[in-house]
Amino acid sequence: MTFFDFILGVSIGTITATVAIGPNRIFAALTLVSFVVLTIILSYSNIESFPLRKLINSEPVVVIENGKIIDQNLRKTKLTLNDLNMQLRQKNIFNISDVEFAVIETNGKISVLPKSQKQPLTPSDIGLSTSYKGLMKDMVIDGKIMDENLDDAHLDKNWLTNELNKHGIYDVKDVFYAGLDTAGGLYISAKKDYQETEGQHGIE
Repeated sequence: MTFFDFILGVSIGTITATVAIGPNRIFAALTLVSFVVLTIILSYSNIESFPLRKLINSEPVVVIENGKIIDQNLRKTKLTLNDLNMQLRQKNIFNISDVEFAVIETNGKISVLPKSQKQPLTPSDIGLSTSYKGLMKDMVIDGKIMDENLDDAHLDKNWLTNELNKHGIYDVKDVFYAGLDTAGGLYISAKKDYQETEGQHGIE
């Protein structure tokens, strides 16, 4: 959410409250409708016009370039060194010298490009080929079979039933979620009947 989006949200919320409890509800309702229409028009204009988009949402600002902090841009974005270090740590960067570029996006968050020698090693870096990994297809959600996805994968309910039986599940209603990956493996998460005890998963 940009600052402009925040202002629009607060304004619409305030006008809506006036419509609900204010004395002049008709005028407030007309104002709300006009404001919403104006917001929609601005949203489409924002897509079509780059100058307007830059005016409303500003533009990304580079705060680290070639490993060097650009202090003028830090002041421009009202970002302190402490704030910069905090956002870098959230990106698992604990040393500014490891950063090649850092950009403050229009939503206030930071995008970071680590130096090449600090980036994780990938299979392509050592010439390894990898198999295709696509999106998992939802097969069962909360006990309901996703027929369209099953057909799209050229599978049928008999196949799904057999796969569930292999995991000791004999009723699809006992499945909370089942998804098919691109390698043909079926991930299954069964519904749990027991009550969780406090601290069981260690996050309370």
